[in-house]
Amino acid sequence: MHLPWRQKEQTSEEYTSSLPSEQRALSPRWSATKDTFKTHVATAQANTKSTLQEYNANVQNRLRAKAYELGSRPAAYLVLSGFFLGSVSTLGVTFVYRRYFRRLRTAEWVTPDVLQRKRWVRGVVTSVGDADNFRLYHTPGFGWRWPLKFRRVPTLSKELKEQTIHVRIAGVDAPEGSHFGREAQPYAVEALAWLKGMIEGRVVYCQLVRRDQYSRIVSVVTLLPPFLPGWLTTGRSLALEMIRAGTGLTYEQAGAEYGKYGKDEFLRAEAESRVARRGMWKHGTVRETPAQYKRRHAQSGTVEAQAQGTAKAEKENSKEGGLRGILKRLWP
Repeated sequence: MHLPWRQKEQTSEEYTSSLPSEQRALSPRWSATKDTFKTHVATAQANTKSTLQEYNANVQNRLRAKAYELGSRPAAYLVLSGFFLGSVSTLGVTFVYRRYFRRLRTAEWVTPDVLQRKRWVRGVVTSVGDADNFRLYHTPGFGWRWPLKFRRVPTLSKELKEQTIHVRIAGVDAPEGSHFGREAQPYAVEALAWLKGMIEGRVVYCQLVRRDQYSRIVSVVTLLPPFLPGWLTTGRSLALEMIRAGTGLTYEQAGAEYGKYGKDEFLRAEAESRVARRGMWKHGTVRETPAQYKRRHAQSGTVEAQAQGTAKAEKENSKEGGLRGILKRLWP
């Protein structure tokens, strides 16, 4: 009887018998290796699946435990947590407001900690009183310029009363104008006009350094940068520009501040201005410096005060002597 599968088996056996002896020996080994590999892969897949299931079960158990813990906490604990978070948020908002958004209205608002940090402030110059000082309207935060302009700088004198900081420009000494009946120094009017044209009505940046004897805030003043915003870069030094233009001299008294430039840069700019005969150096020399002018008037003021005090004391003594004489005549 003809059986087809029997014929195939015989064909396979004939093919196997026809192979060389080395190949017939390797064929069972390869089959065993393949079976072992399949078994290893199946085992790894089973282990991975079991591990993932265990991990998911652990995560779910933790979430359930956390939800139960939150639900079982007392109401007082939740109230205290809310109060603590609210207090921290309030302190943070207050700090940001005081640091970046609170406006310093006058020099009295500039506290010692602000001076200790040498804080930078931005503002608009509302008036120039002398050739080395001006009034600054502090403009912190945003909202002062377009396109987000919703705050304005006052322009009327009654609106600006008690709303500006009196700033003394650090590192420079300008010619003194006429005050209290004293004569003005040469080039004082021109220096004042130059400073007004340079900064009046414009934005400047001031690094608050210290308070002087007249309650003014001595500040390192820089002009508005031409391109980049002021919080990215600094503009030109106003004091150096004044010295280069010949409208002021380097301030060398006690407590002088020069910012990042240093005293040598100020003296170099002054020497260049003197050589070029700009401003107050047009005659090649200065007859009396502002420091000498103030020293001279301080000494004369002291002498005058002493003379007035002596005359007043003598007058009182003479009146007292006359009264004593009358009393002696009446009651010997």
